[in-house]
Amino acid sequence: RLAGSAAGWGFQFQSPGFVVAVCWLLFLMGLNLLGVFEVSAGRLGQVQTGSGRGGDMMTGLLAVIVATPCTAPFMGVAIAGALGGSPVMGVLVFLSMGLGLAFPYILVAGVPGVASRMPKPGAWMGILKQVLAFPLFATCVWLLWVAAIQRGVTFVALTAGGVVLLGFAGWIYGVGQRRSMLEGGRGTVAFCRVVAALCVVICGAALAQGLRAAPAPVVAGAVEAGVEPFSEARLAELRAQGKPVFIDMTASWCITCMVNERVALDVPSVQEAFRSRGIVFLKGDWTNRNAAIAEFLKAHGRDGVPFYMYYAPHQDGVVLPQILTPGIVISTIGK
Repeated sequence: RLAGSAAGWGFQFQSPGFVVAVCWLLFLMGLNLLGVFEVSAGRLGQVQTGSGRGGDMMTGLLAVIVATPCTAPFMGVAIAGALGGSPVMGVLVFLSMGLGLAFPYILVAGVPGVASRMPKPGAWMGILKQVLAFPLFATCVWLLWVAAIQRGVTFVALTAGGVVLLGFAGWIYGVGQRRSMLEGGRGTVAFCRVVAALCVVICGAALAQGLRAAPAPVVAGAVEAGVEPFSEARLAELRAQGKPVFIDMTASWCITCMVNERVALDVPSVQEAFRSRGIVFLKGDWTNRNAAIAEFLKAHGRDGVPFYMYYAPHQDGVVLPQILTPGIVISTIGK
């Protein structure tokens, strides 16, 4: 932010390169959980730092990076204060949030009574480990959808091709690992590792090339019937005409936004309430970087989505909660 770049909660997902990189990383993690190859975050940290602490840090870092689009509704006020205040205040707020994220582990590790009530280790852990791979693969599908909205189907094809290549890399790396454990063949192991590394390099080069190419026409911002794209000029025009306006600031990478749309906005009762009152629905899509939307959010003390506001005719705007229900929406516009 001090360097002049806009900062917001979850805004890293506005970068197609970041979306694809996380998709590939989660896919490799899923293969790891299934036993295709064996690399733990702790072992990676030991290689880098000589202890397990580096791996612990990397695990926490990954959790925070991937989870940020979903956490904003629960910490909107704290996040706005952290990003809008002084650097010292921001560090203190994020430190407190980090302690909250680590609290379950601290509780189990620090209170013997809690640890004694945890399930005993056994074969079920291996099965659970494999089961957990499938939520990661589901997340990869979601990220593919986000990439399609950001850059078009050609970019998705590049991402999917990278998934296949990385799958091959993980498999051949695992072959080398098993050969090393069973037979100790150094030549075969080295060959497998070189091939796996080459696949990763090819994926990185292809991604860089894809990001340099002009983006194809995308469906993001293509709003549905009865919905207009948000702009400050259109908002001012509608308010000057005395028309009621409902504003929905959303993003395709925001899971909470998608859930709110399905359960609270795109439902017959709410849609009928909008039509009967002549409410104009303005939708701001923050999937890609948009300076106008960022400024609007900042002006209302927010640094992320979802954000909902209702303007009754000739009245100030009313901010709705970040987790919606049909009743909340109908009650707000009814007033």
